[in-house]
Amino acid sequence: MAFWQRRNARQSDPSESGELGPLENEVMSVLWSRCRSNVREVVNDLARPLAYTTIMTTLDRLFKKGMLRREKEDRAFLYTPAFSREEWDHLRAGVWLSGFLSRHSTSGQLLLSCLVDAVGEHDEKLLDELERQIAHKRREFEGRGSE
Repeated sequence: MAFWQRRNARQSDPSESGELGPLENEVMSVLWSRCRSNVREVVNDLARPLAYTTIMTTLDRLFKKGMLRREKEDRAFLYTPAFSREEWDHLRAGVWLSGFLSRHSTSGQLLLSCLVDAVGEHDEKLLDELERQIAHKRREFEGRGSE
């Protein structure tokens, strides 16, 4: 089952916008580094002092958005990320790309042109990887056509 399908069905889908607020991002960074925390630990690990209740509300909001799992331990909840940082970045990138490509008929050409230019300027090996993945995707499409 895909990582975004493992979440509780009653929770909203964080991939709808692919965005979190600044405080939500800070809290998620703490949880990704700690793996599992209660409210007090998150409060102590933040770079800026914030009220316990502010962080408790933020954690609850992230839980309801499907970004966190929680379990009761003694009198406190322990929170764990529902996604790894890499999974979340992948999901956000996919949401952004889908939105960009759906805007105009020329969006695809513009996106490809910018992607190839940016990758080519920064990393020749990444350009090779892009070419390898394109070839792999072409083989997948060709395989589907023969079914």
